Amino acid sequence: MKKPYIPQTLPLATISWEPLIPLIGKANRALAHYDGVLYGVPDPEVLLSPLTTQEAVLSSKIEGTQATLGDVLKFEAGEEPQQESRLLDIQEIGNYRQALRAAVVELETRPFNLNLLLTLHAILLDSVRGRDKGRGRFRTVQNWIGIDATSMDQAAFIPPEPTLLPALLDNWEKYYHAEDRDPLVQLAIVHAQFEIIHPFVDGNGRLGRILIPLYLYEHKVLRQPMFYLSGYLDSHRDEYIQRLRALSQEPAAWNAWISFFLTALIEQARENADKARAVMDLYERLKVRILELTHSQYAVPMLDALFARPILRSSDFESQPGMPSKQMIMSMIGKLKQDSILKVVREGSGRRAQVLALAELINLCEGRTAI
Repeated sequence: MKKPYIPQTLPLATISWEPLIPLIGKANRALAHYDGVLYGVPDPEVLLSPLTTQEAVLSSKIEGTQATLGDVLKFEAGEEPQQESRLLDIQEIGNYRQALRAAVVELETRPFNLNLLLTLHAILLDSVRGRDKGRGRFRTVQNWIGIDATSMDQAAFIPPEPTLLPALLDNWEKYYHAEDRDPLVQLAIVHAQFEIIHPFVDGNGRLGRILIPLYLYEHKVLRQPMFYLSGYLDSHRDEYIQRLRALSQEPAAWNAWISFFLTALIEQARENADKARAVMDLYERLKVRILELTHSQYAVPMLDALFARPILRSSDFESQPGMPSKQMIMSMIGKLKQDSILKVVREGSGRRAQVLALAELINLCEGRTAI
């Protein structure tokens, strides 16, 4: 009969550091380079907002959701999805973003702690699937993991029994704040140990991935809590799961897991830097073009509004700070549509405003022609 796994106490004594040195150097350089790119973004919270949303989309996708970045942005502009399941997906993605924002606000005044972890879990599962599974509370029941596993004997992995959680989480929290030899190796261990402990009945995967940008931000590896690792983890989903599962089967698997995680950081840091630069290049190019088209002092506020919300109703511009009269807004929108900067997602009808998209930005974030 299978039994619940008992994790090793942190810090780990089984890591072989020497083989990791080349990857540790590359990962730290890649993160430093990406941080330099972030430093050059004048308002990253606004300009990189679509990338943050895309991270929420991809992290949720790993757990089985189907909604795209375009679906989320259309919904926020008033376009209801036709399928109820897609609406639930969008709500989960929205909760992910809200949890990340709440964590950043909290970290301004106090260090990360288990109470914040509970708060983030409560936000993640608010009004979505899993909301009745101990939302905002550490589990008091035994859980197990496996496709269609109806009993523990069929499970691929059985997390620790609930009576061990207080001690395990206390050890995990202390290690989160400790100073190990390298912060990125430490993050690899923090993320994996969280998934091994599996402290909640539901939502562990998404919460474990939210911890990644929070850790990098709090440990001053990055100056902004903006790191989008889920793209790599989604495209290497089978290996991601296999490497995590192996940790409960053989102590030597920790080195293989850390190597996988550091490689993910290296590859994703490069891609994140490329996308952030591409977003900035697009912003600068469109700023020049919109000024040429409109000759208006309101060109930049309109562009900022579009980067914050790349799909929105024409009427939404009126509530944005620094915008002109409705007549002038409609005139500017007309010029941007004529120049194919804006694409009509839904035509206006009566009192229903038309829905517009900054398609080039959405396609850039999704890495494909989505709109």
